[in-house]
Amino acid sequence: MTFPVLIRTTNGQFSASLVGSPELGCVGSSKEEAMAALRQELSEKVKSGELVDLELTTVGVSGLAGRFTDDPMLREICDEIYRERDVELGSRSPSMAMM
Repeated sequence: MTFPVLIRTTNGQFSASLVGSPELGCVGSSKEEAMAALRQELSEKVKSGELVDLELTTVGVSGLAGRFTDDPMLREICDEIYRERDVELGSRSPSMAMM
């Protein structure tokens, strides 16, 4: 999992907090120390089931984005469409092709 983290410096201390959840944060004497402490806290929350992934299903056309990326027929379908388009454009007269 990847989480956006906000790092702040106050009085020589570094704080690392989860963006959108300021209650999930840790303080350390260095950025790395604060990040390590936050990583540990988040790991414990994941292990205990307090922090889980939530998958949202998309609605409409955007829900199709990437769905057919691995479909071997997609390239064949696209190639056929382009062949038909090229034949159609090639059979038009020059004045019709500009319209």
